[in-house]
Amino acid sequence: MAPALSHPVRVAAISFLNPAPLMWDFEHPPVAEELAKRYALHYTLPALCAEELLSGRADLGLIPIAALTPELAVVPGCTIASLDRVRSIQFIVKAPHTLGTIRSVAADNASRSSRAYAELLLRRFHNNAPEFLTRHANPVTMLQEADAALLIGDPALLALENREAIEAAVGPCEWFDVAHEWKLLTGLPWVAAVWAVRPEAIKEGRIKADQLEADLVRSRDRGLTHTEDLVREWTPRIGLTPATIRHYLTENIHYTLTPDCIRTIELFRQYAGEEQILPPLAPLRFL
Repeated sequence: MAPALSHPVRVAAISFLNPAPLMWDFEHPPVAEELAKRYALHYTLPALCAEELLSGRADLGLIPIAALTPELAVVPGCTIASLDRVRSIQFIVKAPHTLGTIRSVAADNASRSSRAYAELLLRRFHNNAPEFLTRHANPVTMLQEADAALLIGDPALLALENREAIEAAVGPCEWFDVAHEWKLLTGLPWVAAVWAVRPEAIKEGRIKADQLEADLVRSRDRGLTHTEDLVREWTPRIGLTPATIRHYLTENIHYTLTPDCIRTIELFRQYAGEEQILPPLAPLRFL
């Protein structure tokens, strides 16, 4: 049993469905009590995790790959990714528009990476640079105002469940799964987020690198063995059916940072830099 740290690692965490397996040990006894000796958790939005790391308010965070900077080190082992269809990133285009003709996109700005993926797909592969409008995640009002809507996370999953009602309100639409489109165009998995750490936290002795990686991987592995418990926990929280949540956690989301996932991060940041969507990123820094 590892001793308690005098200065626990400060963790910027996310209380969404897709990272739920990664957070299992941190949120459930008996291991949570042991991890609390080494980690101090607080919850924030994905887009703010990197900001907290860079400002020194957090040491470890699950951050969008669009927010990676040279100052942060990727922790090997875990990711939030998809090998094909993710379902929780939906790009909805009103007829008669196509991806090449839309001029405006109402975007849920909950995820910086998802918006960057959408912009990248349009600019690089469809020669189109529509205006992006940040809007509340309501697909009907978004599509009443713009030619297309970008929905992220739980609202995207809910929209798929209510597709007929949405199209009854706004007219026929074409629905694109952004992860699937990326896979078709690049042959690589779609990657949303990784654990990143301030290297200073390791140098300051807050925790050893191998201990950090082992804690995160064990939490993921145990979380993946508790899918049915997660289904029971999350069904009343977000209004999706148990079957939808189960399929999402077991079929849509991929949690292991493989070499192909690393290649995706590199290619995504290369393309996004070339298209001036994100700042260029030097070679990835790993813990």
